Amino acid sequence: MRFRPCIDIHNGQVKQIVGGSLCDEGNQAKENFVSRQTAAFFARLYKEKEIRGGHIILLNPVSSEFYGKTKSQAIEALKAYPGGLQVGGGITPENAGEYLTAGASHVIVTSYVFKDGMLHMDRLKEMVKAVSKERLVLDLSCRKKDGLYYIVTDRWQKYTDVVLNHETIQMLSGYCDEFLIHAVDVEGKARGIEKELVTMLGNTCEIPATYAGGVHSFEDLEALKIMGKDKIDVTIGSALDLFGGNMKFEDVLNYINK
Repeated sequence: MRFRPCIDIHNGQVKQIVGGSLCDEGNQAKENFVSRQTAAFFARLYKEKEIRGGHIILLNPVSSEFYGKTKSQAIEALKAYPGGLQVGGGITPENAGEYLTAGASHVIVTSYVFKDGMLHMDRLKEMVKAVSKERLVLDLSCRKKDGLYYIVTDRWQKYTDVVLNHETIQMLSGYCDEFLIHAVDVEGKARGIEKELVTMLGNTCEIPATYAGGVHSFEDLEALKIMGKDKIDVTIGSALDLFGGNMKFEDVLNYINK
């Protein structure tokens, strides 16, 4: 299990939000924390600590009046840590190259591939052709409905008809280098991990996968380590002291590295 840092940018600021609260209309979200630091500040910190494979997420849609500021923050962060960070949020075959040129190791994609509530294999193959399998991360963030986990898109606001299960993960593994999975129902709430989801990922994933959502204690990290069979990486947002939480950044790094 590795620690993967995050930089979430909304309305041009680094924030931690409650995952299910994002609303494109009015650019609103329930905020846990708003940083006074820039995205590039956090990128330089992660570079100094030699933590690779973290992700930058642009939380505004292209149509937002704040998209320009959010994108500018992301680009500056990528330039501050070339090759050390991934980037997602509105990525398409047309704009992916700009982020890779700016320094992204990978681009993270959801909505372009899972469009109008369904998986479009032609769009997935188009993304692979544009950036290569080796530089593509698929965001399989999900919410539970009727006892099943469904992949959600458009800043986690829209359900798709794609169930996140063993078969889906196995099939998609052939088209990307990694997975990023936010458990959206617990994201930003710091009340514990989605254990059923983590167990499924640990039993299924054969390529690198990063879990996000609900981590708020070292007991959560231990549970994730065991249930994920020590192969599911973790990101911590609102619970980390960098973002106003109680888990000390240095202690997390020491725990993961021990």
